[in-house]
Amino acid sequence: MTSSPTRQRGSKELWLDAAYEMLVSDGIDAVKVMALAKKLNQSRTGFYWFFADLNALHIAMIQRWENQNTQNLVDRCKADATNICTGLFNLMDCWLDPSLFDARLDLAIRNWARVDADLEARLSAADRVRIEAVAGMFRHHGFCDEQAQVRGLTVIYTQIGYISMQVAETRQDRLARVPHYVELFSGINPSPHEVARFLARHV
Repeated sequence: MTSSPTRQRGSKELWLDAAYEMLVSDGIDAVKVMALAKKLNQSRTGFYWFFADLNALHIAMIQRWENQNTQNLVDRCKADATNICTGLFNLMDCWLDPSLFDARLDLAIRNWARVDADLEARLSAADRVRIEAVAGMFRHHGFCDEQAQVRGLTVIYTQIGYISMQVAETRQDRLARVPHYVELFSGINPSPHEVARFLARHV
C-alpha cells in the first residue's frame, strides 16, 4: 500500500520540531534541509511543501521563539497580582515551566545571533521588551520609574546570566531560592502564604 501524501510530507510542526532539536543541540549550522529530511525519514520535497526555502524555516523558528519566550514572559508580568511579590512569583513561573519559557531555545537563539546581524537586532529588541515588561510590573506596584527600570534590568540580566552560564542546579534548589530572589529583586520579604502558593504550583 502506498503511503498517503500527508504521511510522506509530515507536517509543518514536525519539521519545525526537528529543526528546533537540531538548533538547541548542534547550533544553526546543523539545521539543513537534507539533515532534517534524514532525521524525519522524509524526502526533501516534503520540506518544500511547507517552507519556500531554508530562510523561511529560520523565520518560523525565530517566530516560535518570540511567541513562546518573549510573549509568555510579557503575559506573566501582566498577570493578576496583589503586590510586587506575587507579581514576581508569576514571572518566576517562567524559569520553572519550559512550556512558558524555553531556556534551551533562548540560549540557542543567543548563540545564533552571534553570527546573524538581523537576529542580533531582533534579540536586542526582545530583551528590551522583556526588560520593559518587568519594569512596567514594578511601576504598576508603586515603584518610581528609575527604580523600576533598574530592577527590570536586574531581573532580566540575572536570568540571561543563568541561561548563558548554563547553571546546573536541581529543581528543588531552584525552588528554594526563588523566594530569596523575590526578596532581593523587590526589597520586600514575601509572606509565607505567597511562598506556599507559588511552591504549590510547582510540586
